[in-house]
Amino acid sequence: MSVREIRILGDPVLRVPAEEVSDFGEEMAALAKDMLETMYKASGIGLAGPQIGVSERIIVLDLTGGDDGDYGPVALVNPKVVEATRKTDRAPEGCLSIPGMEEVVERPSAVTVEAKTPQGESVTIEATGLFSRALQHEIDHLDGVLFIDRLSPFTRRLALRKWHKAQEEMAS
Repeated sequence: MSVREIRILGDPVLRVPAEEVSDFGEEMAALAKDMLETMYKASGIGLAGPQIGVSERIIVLDLTGGDDGDYGPVALVNPKVVEATRKTDRAPEGCLSIPGMEEVVERPSAVTVEAKTPQGESVTIEATGLFSRALQHEIDHLDGVLFIDRLSPFTRRLALRKWHKAQEEMAS
């Protein structure tokens, strides 16, 4: 296992829809382990393939010991939201690819996700609360969508201006 570099806002790989995975097994399981190790080192709860420069439809999550239940570690390949509630929740989100930024995002409060394990076994997950939010956030990454894309244009502009300023100050 090895820790991979997390790609940061501005890296083109974050904006390209990831490719469907057709090869399952040891390589996919090893990638999932690397992703979990990378996510843990960065103190995250989720990570998608594009965030480490791998344009494949794989995500990992670990919400072990969370307020909404014990979910993780989980590795999902080719995940899709197949059902979402009309009821929505608004909650703060952050992203390992946009370090230091957190904004309130509205998402469906519950989803059903179909996916495969790294070994190719089919799974269906019904998720609510933070687990639902994290699944949706990571699946968005697979489509080249970042959480800032779900903000109003005004809020997004303000948040990005503040984030870029903070990045410049850290660099100097």
